[in-house]
Amino acid sequence: MNFEALRQRVQRAELVVAVRVEKTRSSWFSLSTVWRAGWTPMRIITVGLAGGFLAGKLEPTGLGAKVQGARWLQMIGSVSNLVASTQAAFASMQAGEAAETAEQAADKVDDATDDLARPAPRAAAPTPRVSPQPQPRVDPASPQQPQPAEAATDISER
Repeated sequence: MNFEALRQRVQRAELVVAVRVEKTRSSWFSLSTVWRAGWTPMRIITVGLAGGFLAGKLEPTGLGAKVQGARWLQMIGSVSNLVASTQAAFASMQAGEAAETAEQAADKVDDATDDLARPAPRAAAPTPRVSPQPQPRVDPASPQQPQPAEAATDISER
């Protein structure tokens, strides 16, 4: 194989990886959204009750129950740490994407300001700016309803 064929093959492989990464991110986002929406308060209570019932049925009563209970608590703590670290990794991934997007936006702004900084020939004189006209104060006896801020001012002035 020549160098050009190898280069094209690598470019195609990079493109395939980029597409698959995007699909994976999209699938992960969909999964996390559905997962969070699925955990309603009623389901959380049901799972807690079922877990408590199973833990009570599987453990014999007596001194061994205290040791077994500690193991259950240790397992629950380990699982919660696993879930927390997974969520942290996902949040880190999203933060990285947000930082990349912000950097791209900043680059575009820099490019736009560079374009604006270049002097351009003027074809016509600039138009004068017109200052906004002050709004006339509404007469309290008028049939129009006052704005909330005006109504509050009128009440506080009385």
